[in-house]
Amino acid sequence: MADEKKKLIIDEDWKQQAQREKEILAAKEKEEKAREKEAEEKFGPGGPLPAGTFAALVSMLTTQALFALGLIRVRGEEEREPDLEMARYNIDMLEMLAEKTRGNLTPEEEKMLKNTLGDLRMGFVNVANQLGKLGATQEG
Repeated sequence: MADEKKKLIIDEDWKQQAQREKEILAAKEKEEKAREKEAEEKFGPGGPLPAGTFAALVSMLTTQALFALGLIRVRGEEEREPDLEMARYNIDMLEMLAEKTRGNLTPEEEKMLKNTLGDLRMGFVNVANQLGKLGATQEG
């Protein structure tokens, strides 16, 4: 037995398979980067905008109102004085939207708009009270 030499058999197939898989993965990554670059050139950073929906419109106006109230802010930006006039404008826009679309919304859209307006009105009153400006905003 000592005289018998052990044969070492190397299976090259797995190396070739691994190399093929690497090449396929690299090609997919290259293709994905090309698609991302194309989308960025066409639509700008972040890719295409989502489809316009009623919920997106309500969300956009809500975000503007919350920002004006100082309840949300840009990361890294200093805290600023709430802009009650701008907040009221955005809340009024949502109220007008509710009035103009009355009877044409799905139950989910109607509920979302009603709840959003209620929350924004309460937020407006709270911020105005904290600033001691509730009476001044009601006159204007």
